[in-house]
Amino acid sequence: MKRVSLAAALTVMLACGGSGAALAADTGDAALKAAIAGSARTPANALRDSARHPYETLTFFGIKPGMTVVELAPGGGWYTEILAPYLRDNGKLIAAGNDPQSSSEGARRGAARFQQKIDANPAAFGKVELGAFAPPNTYRIAPKGTADMVLTFRNIHNWIPIGEAGMQTLFKEVYDSLKPGGVFGVVEHRLPANKAQDGTASSGYMHEAYVIKLAEGAGFKLAAKSDINANPKDTADHQGGVWALPPTYANKDVERAKYTAIGESDRMTLKFVKP
Repeated sequence: MKRVSLAAALTVMLACGGSGAALAADTGDAALKAAIAGSARTPANALRDSARHPYETLTFFGIKPGMTVVELAPGGGWYTEILAPYLRDNGKLIAAGNDPQSSSEGARRGAARFQQKIDANPAAFGKVELGAFAPPNTYRIAPKGTADMVLTFRNIHNWIPIGEAGMQTLFKEVYDSLKPGGVFGVVEHRLPANKAQDGTASSGYMHEAYVIKLAEGAGFKLAAKSDINANPKDTADHQGGVWALPPTYANKDVERAKYTAIGESDRMTLKFVKP
């Protein structure tokens, strides 16, 4: 397993021509940079880039524009706004979130809100395929063995209440959806190893070792971990859990300046591969 530094080094090439030597720098994934800077982004979402590092995170996972990518539980579409334009022409994005056929009214409302977002910008989102992901019962992710990459951002704590057996099934469903060599990319709020994690992850924080254990139990291999989304200021012991921090500010004006100074949560960034 390799460890990736906070910033990727630029590749510098020396090109020699008849008039002398010219120095040029690798511009990286220009299409991904364009998607991050693109008009599909909600301005409030783009303001979070300095805390969430979308370019570095997606590059670390190894995303390419021709991939079939599944985004699990896309929520309000923070990453969808980047992934959909990036994959539109040559790849495929499957957004597997709330089930519009759910017995839960809240889930149906969430699915409707996401559908409205997709419908509002067909130029950016018109090719997004919609799946459904509602553990422990619904796993309309992708046909088995067809996805190049499955991504989930700050979601695993939400699924812990389904229990150990349910979590094992969930990770196996993700595993089965991927091609051999496919990547499962995880970003999650990180709980220090010396702090107790309760059975429902009520603080929103997870032990990194537990997430790795779940993935390896499903057959994944941990390829790399990164500190791209690390935040050493976060002590993970806030009244109200991780939601005390920005952008949620669950405690409203109580110690708001303190939470602003901390910033968003300390996060693990893990790259798993299906052998």
